[in-house]
Amino acid sequence: MAQVLEFKLPDLGEGLTEAEIVRWLVQVGDVVAVDQPVVEVETAKAMVEVPCPYGGVVTARFGEEGAELPVGAPLLTVAVGEGAEGHRPAADPGTDGGAARAGEQPGAGERRSEGSGNVLVGYGTSEAPARRRRVRPQGRASGATAGSGTAGSGTVGAGSSGAGVPGRANGRVRAAEPVDGPVPVISPLVRRLARENDLDLRELTGSGPDGLILRADVEYALRAAAAQGGRAAREAGAHPDGTVREQALAATAGAGATGSAGAAVPPGDVRIPLKGVRGAVADKLARSRREIPDATCWVDADATELMRARAAMNAASGPKISLVALLARICTAALARFPELNSTVDTEAREIVRFDHVHLGFAAQTDRGLVVPVVRDAHARDAEALTSEFARLTESARAGRLTPGELTGGTFTLNNYGVFGVDGSTPIVNHPEAAMLGVGRIVPKPWVHEGELAVRQVVQLSLTFDHRVCDGGTAGGFLRYVADCVEQPAVLLRTL
Repeated sequence: MAQVLEFKLPDLGEGLTEAEIVRWLVQVGDVVAVDQPVVEVETAKAMVEVPCPYGGVVTARFGEEGAELPVGAPLLTVAVGEGAEGHRPAADPGTDGGAARAGEQPGAGERRSEGSGNVLVGYGTSEAPARRRRVRPQGRASGATAGSGTAGSGTVGAGSSGAGVPGRANGRVRAAEPVDGPVPVISPLVRRLARENDLDLRELTGSGPDGLILRADVEYALRAAAAQGGRAAREAGAHPDGTVREQALAATAGAGATGSAGAAVPPGDVRIPLKGVRGAVADKLARSRREIPDATCWVDADATELMRARAAMNAASGPKISLVALLARICTAALARFPELNSTVDTEAREIVRFDHVHLGFAAQTDRGLVVPVVRDAHARDAEALTSEFARLTESARAGRLTPGELTGGTFTLNNYGVFGVDGSTPIVNHPEAAMLGVGRIVPKPWVHEGELAVRQVVQLSLTFDHRVCDGGTAGGFLRYVADCVEQPAVLLRTL
């Protein structure tokens, strides 16, 4: 007899708590094999095809394309075992009446018939772990379930305001009084957003699976509060069912001068959600500026000899060496001399953590935005190996195929903004790292060489660093050593 198994959105990498559905790769009724990709999602770090650890017939899907799901939320259900070919969903897969509800799931002690060799964090083992049940807050009305396609007899429309009756705040069900018990939130980002804006999460009932409160729920509540004059409006406002997002945005736009700054949208202006890669970049840069007391120093360097050395390398037989690979090799040599800059600050423990390896990140501009792929163990690679890895990661970045593991774990970043035709910059440190080396364009300039004025290939180098990990003398020494290696590549021979 067929058994219906639920596949939940797995943890796709370090610190990721949610993902947006970009494209479904299967339909309800399709037959899938173990480890077959079933959905393409976009996290804050990369586009990922998620493989299903079960083989059988897809009986339900959860979430439309463009929807944002938290880690642990159901993605789809699969009927496996004998009779699976004839298994079809009993109700519309987007509602609670589908075959995916908890009442049709196997017990925690039942063994699953199929295993997966494709391991992501949280799933993909040969035997699935016992199903965990989220604890619901006490006192929640059983007649209305967030995200369900139907409402119980206790559901109240837009005009309801009686005591003890649930209302709607910006499209999210809100209890008349704060509920007891655990708040259904698993994302630390959601908790932080609510805390920073003095929003009590107990006043909200989420729109996610099992009433889970999502970031969108908090954002909509804050928008409505700003448009209607603050927290009091959130207690009294109501929106009819079916017009949640439209009415919230309309209320915000209609607030005009009485709302928060930027609430009114003049004709022709466009609001672009800070989500996906753009949102992740915004959050990370803001956090870096907020937490890291950074400083920047810079120096001009004569790169003529470095360019000649590269030309000589590429004239010989063998793979071509890229300029960024030579700069990376110089970085790793400099970090060996000044390890203070290859570190991070543990603010909770009030400790500086100094790394014994160099995982070198490099900034790459793509159609999806700025990403920072990471070259693992860059200190152990020669120029040829670095060139090859830079090329591979750059190609993957442009194609949107970088994995979360290739975008995390960096200890130092190299930013070659010279490719944009600019000379200098004061880059923002890539949190939680402690430093970033910036490289401007290499251009012919007048330069005093061996006592005479000559035209040389000149580059501006800048170092932005966390002043908590070192003083200016260390940062200046690092940058001076890098400049010396650029001007006289033979200096590197001392450490090879």
